[in-house]
Amino acid sequence: MAMRRTVGAAVAAVTLLAVGAGPSLTPAAAAPAPKAAGSCDVLATGASAVAEAAVRAACEQIGVWYTWGGGHGPQPGPTYGQVDPSDPDSAHDPERLGFDCSGLVRYAYARAAGGDPLAGNAYHQFNSPQVQRRFTAAEGTAPLLPGDLLAWGSGGSIHHIAIYLGAGKMVEARESGTRITVSDVRLGGDYAGAVRIAAAAAPGTFSTWGTDVWTHKEPSTGSPRVHRFPGPTTVRIDCQKHAESVTAEGYTNDAWSYLPEYGAWITNIYIKGPAWLDGVRTCP
Repeated sequence: MAMRRTVGAAVAAVTLLAVGAGPSLTPAAAAPAPKAAGSCDVLATGASAVAEAAVRAACEQIGVWYTWGGGHGPQPGPTYGQVDPSDPDSAHDPERLGFDCSGLVRYAYARAAGGDPLAGNAYHQFNSPQVQRRFTAAEGTAPLLPGDLLAWGSGGSIHHIAIYLGAGKMVEARESGTRITVSDVRLGGDYAGAVRIAAAAAPGTFSTWGTDVWTHKEPSTGSPRVHRFPGPTTVRIDCQKHAESVTAEGYTNDAWSYLPEYGAWITNIYIKGPAWLDGVRTCP
């Protein structure tokens, strides 16, 4: 995702341009000892095996083009980008195969953990149900470990995200016209803090299934659409309720689930599990 604006609706168009991700999306092996500051690798100790593997997966992409909307195809991996109307430097992004900031994060954690745990833009990743711990901007880098996600934005909006390496360094897809690189962590400006991604699924976490699945503002297909899941996505469900009956994919169900990170509802037809989800409370 560009530093100037979020990907938002561009994700839908990018999926038409998706290409193979290259390396297999399987959990990576445990890492060797940290390397010297300045290289793209794990530069401190203490991170989980999944976080270290995510760092190394991102570092494999050093030199790949930043491209606006890149990395948001049906499967994690580089895609051709789009022109960002607010950024003249993005004019060649449709010709460049690569990642935006959140596309790189998505790919790195898919490689490390398997599946697709961090699909979505930088805002969704910063507020993901996979978040285990949060760090404020005032805490700086002192409590951070390799693999933590650093974010920039203000007023609840997140427009950029990067992966911490340790030793005050991060790997990022920064903006159009540049390539994925190692940078010094920027703690000024609108730095919003950091999050640590859990090595295992958080409570209340489920997976969607199907392609091009829309969430809605209310538990009704007639209410405004909020967010489209291009493919299976890990989501956190706060509660569920009986509402409009929906028939799709050969199933009929009147149960809907509320996704707090998206502020939206999804029919339980597209949530893996029973028609009424076990262990999820009923919405008030």
